[in-house]
Amino acid sequence: MRVAIVMGGASPEHQVSLASGRGIAKAVDLLGHTAIPLVIDAEGNWQDGQHEAIEILQACDVTIPALHGEGGEDGRLQGFFDHLHIPYVGSGVAASAVGLDKHLTKAVLTAHGIAVTPGVALRGNEVTDTEAMLQKLKAAGLDYPLFVKPANGGSSFGVTRATNLSSLLAAVADAAPDVLVEREMAGREIDLAVLEFPDGRIETAPALEIHADPEQPFFNAAAKYDSGATRFVVPAPLDAALADRLRRTAIEVFEVLGCAGLARVDFFVPADGEPVVNEINTFPGFTPASQFPRMWAAAGLSYAEVVDTLIRTAVARG
Repeated sequence: MRVAIVMGGASPEHQVSLASGRGIAKAVDLLGHTAIPLVIDAEGNWQDGQHEAIEILQACDVTIPALHGEGGEDGRLQGFFDHLHIPYVGSGVAASAVGLDKHLTKAVLTAHGIAVTPGVALRGNEVTDTEAMLQKLKAAGLDYPLFVKPANGGSSFGVTRATNLSSLLAAVADAAPDVLVEREMAGREIDLAVLEFPDGRIETAPALEIHADPEQPFFNAAAKYDSGATRFVVPAPLDAALADRLRRTAIEVFEVLGCAGLARVDFFVPADGEPVVNEINTFPGFTPASQFPRMWAAAGLSYAEVVDTLIRTAVARG
């Protein structure tokens, strides 16, 4: 097959996407297909030119949109592919758009009885009106320490831990215009990789636990990409009941949001409370060292076999 791999994009995750795309392209070649990389630069322009890119995409059997964050994982590119009748890997427009909007994700999951990290969205004048902001936080029962992040985005970019009013206001200004403020959740960070197979089965790999760099205040972008001290433990040491619960919840999140192909569902597991969903990534980091392939390696699927599964599932779905 001719497999287009779209990578890069105008988001803070541009370089991560390039690494994901390069890894996927190598796997595609190993599988005996023809990998055709298409790069979107950091300004959002197709390096081949948009008309040429459209011709290349339409000549391919399937496309893998290996973009993370805004402009690639938020439904815009998926809508472009749908308009051109191009088969592609991963979730469609609605699931991608909801999945990248952290507040909307949590509203949908809450409506379906799935526990999520407590938090509120700040928009419009709430971002600059300190009194309105504090009233909203108080009404939601939120107190310091708080986590502040852009409502749309990924890879922990722009995430700040606020411990007082001055740090809160600085964090909100940094994350504007659409901001999510959440309660700090003390406990374990557990990720689950969800994969759809060509026959329609949806499975999870063994869970992964994040042990962030102790020199970092939390698992931020620096701890994720620039630290040698961050550890990923897979399989995570979980008792059978918790492992089963997280597995069932991850699949339920995938299905409730209408996802397809793949996703990574991230949980907080408090020592003395119920697990909560922190977020979903509808196209998680996909370098050979990323969490998603690591989890499937623990399940016995190589990086190339995961890519093969994604391609065959997308083709079967048409």
